[in-house]
Amino acid sequence: MTDPKGPRSGSSGSSGSGSGSGSRGSGPGTSGPGASGSRASGPRASGPKAPGAKAAGAKPPAPSRTTGSKPTGSKPTGSKPTGSKPTPQTPRKTGSGSGTSPSSGTPSRTGSGPRSAPGSKATSPPDPRRRVPRPTPAGGRTGQARGGPGQSGGSGGGSRPQRATAQSRPTAQKRPASARPTTTKRAPRPRTPTLRLGSPRPRLRLVSLGLALILLVFVVRLFQVQAVDAGAYAAKANVNRYVPVKLAAERGAITDRDGVDLATTVDAYDITADPSLLAPDKIKIQDAPRQAAALLAPILHEDRAALAKKLATPGSRYVRLSRQQTPQVWKQIKDLRKQLDAKAAKQPRSERRPNVLVGIFADKHSKRVYPNKDLASGVLGFVNSEGRGGGGLEARLDRQLAGKDGKLVYAQSGGRRVPTAGAQEHPAVPGTDVELTLDRDIQWMAQQAITKQVAASQADRGYVVVQDTKTGEILALANAPGFDPNDISKADPEALGNAALTDAFEPGSTSKLMSMAAVLEEGVATPATRVTVPNRLHRGDRNFADDIDHPTWHLTLNGVLAKSSNIGTILATEQLGRTRQEANRVLHSYLRKFGLGQPTGLGFPGETPGLLAPPQKWSTSQQYTIPFGQGLSLNAVQAASVYSAIANGGERIAPTLIRGTTGPDGRYRPAPQPPKSRVVSEKTARTLATMLESVVDDKEGTGAKAKIDGYRVGGKTGTSNRVDPKTGRYHGYTASFAGFAPADQPRITVYCAVQNPTRGSYFGGQVCGPIYQQVMEFALKTLQVPPSGAQPPRLPVTFKPGE
Repeated sequence: MTDPKGPRSGSSGSSGSGSGSGSRGSGPGTSGPGASGSRASGPRASGPKAPGAKAAGAKPPAPSRTTGSKPTGSKPTGSKPTGSKPTPQTPRKTGSGSGTSPSSGTPSRTGSGPRSAPGSKATSPPDPRRRVPRPTPAGGRTGQARGGPGQSGGSGGGSRPQRATAQSRPTAQKRPASARPTTTKRAPRPRTPTLRLGSPRPRLRLVSLGLALILLVFVVRLFQVQAVDAGAYAAKANVNRYVPVKLAAERGAITDRDGVDLATTVDAYDITADPSLLAPDKIKIQDAPRQAAALLAPILHEDRAALAKKLATPGSRYVRLSRQQTPQVWKQIKDLRKQLDAKAAKQPRSERRPNVLVGIFADKHSKRVYPNKDLASGVLGFVNSEGRGGGGLEARLDRQLAGKDGKLVYAQSGGRRVPTAGAQEHPAVPGTDVELTLDRDIQWMAQQAITKQVAASQADRGYVVVQDTKTGEILALANAPGFDPNDISKADPEALGNAALTDAFEPGSTSKLMSMAAVLEEGVATPATRVTVPNRLHRGDRNFADDIDHPTWHLTLNGVLAKSSNIGTILATEQLGRTRQEANRVLHSYLRKFGLGQPTGLGFPGETPGLLAPPQKWSTSQQYTIPFGQGLSLNAVQAASVYSAIANGGERIAPTLIRGTTGPDGRYRPAPQPPKSRVVSEKTARTLATMLESVVDDKEGTGAKAKIDGYRVGGKTGTSNRVDPKTGRYHGYTASFAGFAPADQPRITVYCAVQNPTRGSYFGGQVCGPIYQQVMEFALKTLQVPPSGAQPPRLPVTFKPGE
């Protein structure tokens, strides 16, 4: 068939080329010249099947459509070359040896060499620079039928194309001459300079040097750890591996003179709990804390609600329910837990309930115990929460009592002791036992008597001192109010000390004994020396009076002491020197000999030495008040020591509280002998003892309430203005009484004082006389002192003028 419009160009070109400039080229086996309007116009040729051609005997293609429609026919398909993947081709440049179309003379774009004849294989590989044909847009130029390389197009339609070889490439297709773009020669691209790297040897050397330095650091550090510091690191490792445990030393006991415990150490238990074990998810009981608290509250004497609150903290693993419980309390808890377990074991398994005391434990430690509660608490003191002395002898003798703690070192792993690793134990050295001079029975009576009187007279406080006149040993040292050292949290802070040693007060008339001792020892008077005592005496810048108004008294020196006359004492001491200043110096020397203004030697914490100014610093009023006990101060032990010196024949023995100690080795070591000093002669002391009997036995004496049946008693009352420690001014009175018995052969000295009695009488004879009588009688019987055999001599108290 022919195109109605006629052929666009001449006959078909050679193999692989298009026949007309407007056509893509006839495919293999196309017939008829100028058949550019269709893709294939003739019947397929027989022969080997070329790539992209259909097999022989297939249906002939349909006739081409009229102008303006797309050509019809079968779309040639090319077979893929076997064994290789087609590569894109770049167009070849026209040059020598290039093929041209026979009909149009257009240079062929197929290979650079002659094409192979039909039916022959390609002899040269495709040029890789061959240009890849561009796709034809829809509705544009018609193309040639695609054929394999090596096929030749011809005008005849009977020739069959040969089968393409595996090396054949699809032939490039020509562009229509009218649509071919004008090719311009591209400018040559600038040549990229070649980057040349330097030699790598310097860098390799630097890296090698760095690695060598790092290795050297590791080697040096390894040497330091393994050799230089090996011991230190081993010690640190041992610290982490070995666990030291302190072995607390048992604190020494404090006993009275007969070995009765006043303070001792016992095993104690802190009752603790693990609340997590009482959680509902573990014990399966919702109200386990409440049930456990109900069981423990009566045993521990703790509040039930407080215990339940502590136990109801499941997030905690440790709470302390009660401190320092006795072994009996812990045993009671353990017995109760066993009873609950036994009761649960008897029930059927389905009805058993867990033990609500399963999370209750105890921490064992030592506890300081004072069996007699507040007895001698002022002397003993107390220990603090760390087990160290906090007051009294517990503080003063803490180093001896505490002993030396030991240490146990054992290996541990994962928090548990390794039993096979051994252990190092340094046993604890127990503390020294201390034996006091106190007599528990006499101490108890003294404490009972002063406590009762302080309460009855509504006084601030009071003290009683009982001393052995022959040895200086203190048999009792009682304070009121006291405290229970077992629980100092409930004690009054002002009562925690030992007021008998820490309170300094003006003694009043009890110090007149020292003035009389100076007068007698200096030989300026005798007990029978007459002294006229007016109602008022003007000395210095003031008038002095006795405690009561009276007419002029005609008293002996013994009567001055018996009636406790202040004016009589001033008149007697004026005889100690030719001048008042000389008399003051003599009196001051005797006061120092009796121990005033200096420590007692007990070494008690907080002890006061009293106040005694030098004579040159005495004011005008002090020159006359100090002889009768105003303007100087002392403590209760110092006052008792003054009377013990007279009772001991004029020789003063320093008071002592410690009788001996028993060390960890069990050996008893008696305390060193206290120092002694002569104050007055024995004759003066006996005379003074006789004069003191007149104070108690004479009808006109002020100490009648201190009498003891069967015993001769010598003593002296005292009533002085009291200095209020809060304001520093005189407020109230200090009532006191001091004496010894038996007066003919003194054995015991008792001193008592009551501060600021506000109910009833405030005179020493009325307030403290009964205390003295009660304590002295009990002490004499306790120590089995025989009664006095002879009656006391009667010394004159008054005289008649003119006789």
